[in-house]
Amino acid sequence: MNERRQALADASFGSRVAEDEAEGLKSYFVETEQWRKVLSGEVDVVFGAKGAGKSALYSLLVAQQNVLRLGRRIVFIPAENPRGTPAFRDLTADPPASEDEFRSLWKLYFLALVSNYLRHHLEMSKTANAKASQVINTLTENGLLAPNVNLISRLKSILDYVRKRMPSVEGAVKDPNTGFEFKGKITLAQPTEEQRKEGYFSVDELLDTINTALQETQITVWLLLDRLDVAFSDSPQLEGNALRALFRVYLDIQGLTNIDAKIFLRDDIWRKIVSSGFREASHVTRTLTLSWDQKSLLNLIVRRFLHNEKICALYTVTKAEVLESAPLQSAFFYRVFPKQVDIGPRQPSALDWMLSRTADGTKRTAPRELIHLLLAIRDGQLRLYELGSDDPPEEALFDKAAIRSALPAVSGARYEQTLCAEHPGLKPYLDKLERERTQQTVASLSKLWACPIEKASELAEHLTEAGFFERKGSKDNPAYWVPFLYRPALKMIQGSA
Repeated sequence: MNERRQALADASFGSRVAEDEAEGLKSYFVETEQWRKVLSGEVDVVFGAKGAGKSALYSLLVAQQNVLRLGRRIVFIPAENPRGTPAFRDLTADPPASEDEFRSLWKLYFLALVSNYLRHHLEMSKTANAKASQVINTLTENGLLAPNVNLISRLKSILDYVRKRMPSVEGAVKDPNTGFEFKGKITLAQPTEEQRKEGYFSVDELLDTINTALQETQITVWLLLDRLDVAFSDSPQLEGNALRALFRVYLDIQGLTNIDAKIFLRDDIWRKIVSSGFREASHVTRTLTLSWDQKSLLNLIVRRFLHNEKICALYTVTKAEVLESAPLQSAFFYRVFPKQVDIGPRQPSALDWMLSRTADGTKRTAPRELIHLLLAIRDGQLRLYELGSDDPPEEALFDKAAIRSALPAVSGARYEQTLCAEHPGLKPYLDKLERERTQQTVASLSKLWACPIEKASELAEHLTEAGFFERKGSKDNPAYWVPFLYRPALKMIQGSA
């Protein structure tokens, strides 16, 4: 086996899913100003497109938990499962009835998570804290702090309490079927004087008390929330109620010095929440939006190649030296890749070709698709070797044919696993675009979908919001262009309908 083929066979470019490469991420990671803001605590909400790196940032943050715990006494508590079944997924079958019910759910859930941690911490350190004990005893008496249960079980018990036992200031709640009175000692509103004498507390009072207990123990808690797009994906209405309530609770607990919610959320979901009416949106200010330009995406590619010692040896470069300089990164890229994929004076460079082929209708390239393309290119080149092909021209690691052959796999995965999975209601209309032209008008779509012009226009706009179409033309006469990313999956034909 020749040197280039061996280096490629032994190479690893990581995984397109951040959860699958938690350890490798440390090697690829560069400490940006965005990362510094997250790590310092200046940022609470991280927005980004799907595949833009929110989960990667989450994983890197979790990897720093020992450093933060020892250095700054910051403790991470996952409020959603980073892998496996989302804790909130079961709510889709029997969701809270209203946004207010969701608000109570979030507050009690956060209170229970913090109290459960503090109970464990005090037991392990064999110390006492009167404030913590007060909250822990109250939650325990109300059946909200069962030990050694997972997030799903804890959430279910809290939802049951919110529905049946969490009284307003009027007092007990009656089951409409049995007439049985449920009496809970934790209220959403402030208790009356009579209720206080009977041992009632509001959830806000208990949050204040547990915050004071954290101050006394000199511990700050970060409640981490990721994968919320998965948790509520089956119901847009449920998603809206749940997330508006979450952000209202996030704002409610801003005054708590030792409890912070850290939320990782897709920016398109945030836009939907705001567009449907959310007055408090202007108060959510401690945010950042993950964005990627050509230079940062080039850096991402180069870092993953330089992670492989045999590739560094093959090109006689060192990782540190190349990463010091943007021109050196570009020069290294064009030693590994050909100058162009499609030859011609009007054809893009290899890098621009890769970025344009992995961009959706918003013109944004997500790292997930770009990494998937790299993995597919590697497999394509090894397949060429297996068929007896020679080395690529000059010193390149990849042949143009291997690069072109990689796109259908990326296109199919993005189409089936992301677009259709997230928008099942649109799939019948998407399927009808198979083998059709890549640029459509409202009239051509109306004919294709056998629906009125108004309906076709509405569907086309939904597909534009989903990133399948790029809207071109004028407002009165729009054209809908399918980006390269989705064309192979639907075997579409270049040109206008």
